[in-house]
Amino acid sequence: METNSTSKPLVKIAEFRTDSRYRLVHFEGHGWEPLSPEEFEPRVHQLFPDLDPRDPVRVHWADRPWEWPAWHPGEA
Repeated sequence: METNSTSKPLVKIAEFRTDSRYRLVHFEGHGWEPLSPEEFEPRVHQLFPDLDPRDPVRVHWADRPWEWPAWHPGEA
């Protein structure tokens, strides 16, 4: 059976949660990582230099694309 690897997401972002400032992000071949909005794009480019983080086919958001939980300095 042949699969079309170009349509498989390389990055999956888990559901939005309000109890953390991070979103869990799964990178194909690397596992899950909690990332803040500032960390997300640099990590995508580190692991997949040619990947456009806004490509909806290769980067799958479970819900609320590009939204991150509110966080204020000093919060845990």
